[in-house]
Amino acid sequence: MNIPGHRHEHELEPQYGLPERLPSGERILWQGSPDAKALALSAFHLRKLLLYFGVLLALRGGFVVADGGDLASALSALLWPALLAGAALAAVALLAWLTARTTVYTLTDRRVVMRIGIVLTLAFNLPLARIASAGLRSGADGCGDIVLGLAGTDRIAWLQLWPHARPWRLTRPEPMLRAVPDAASVAAALSAAWSKATGVELRPAEPAVASGAAPVLQPSPT
Repeated sequence: MNIPGHRHEHELEPQYGLPERLPSGERILWQGSPDAKALALSAFHLRKLLLYFGVLLALRGGFVVADGGDLASALSALLWPALLAGAALAAVALLAWLTARTTVYTLTDRRVVMRIGIVLTLAFNLPLARIASAGLRSGADGCGDIVLGLAGTDRIAWLQLWPHARPWRLTRPEPMLRAVPDAASVAAALSAAWSKATGVELRPAEPAVASGAAPVLQPSPT
């Protein structure tokens, strides 16, 4: 399954988005990449950075005027800081775009595969049977983050996962599918695949909790 805009990249992969061809009988249920705009706003906090630089520029201009400068001198004092701020914002936006372009998430009927990395490509295989929990945080545009809690003692280093990791979970990192388009449908497919792979019956999804994340895998009471 190919994703538009990616067909000429990673041509040496045995199978697109995967470190090796799937075994016979294993099926891809969904495959996709982060939405670049949503990723820039959520994982890279581009909107917050824009506000931060805007406040700094406003303060600098205010100080110039307070010291007796006129409007022209205030604008002149803002020229280089504004250019530097613009360059920093452009760099962050480019990093978000490259991250989205080089990332592929794959859901099969047996596992979740995360192919990530701009320069050094890594692939993480997460068997559905080793996923203990999952949560969904959706935005108004339909894009959302799906966080995966892993069972057992095996861990993936937070720095290896970033930005595809739940924020502030450094000692017990949790992989996260970031800025996934139509995240609710992907979460539903993950829930159904997990239930079938583990044999655990799930109860209907509940609304989001106070943290903003709705549980995806909710076993029915026995």
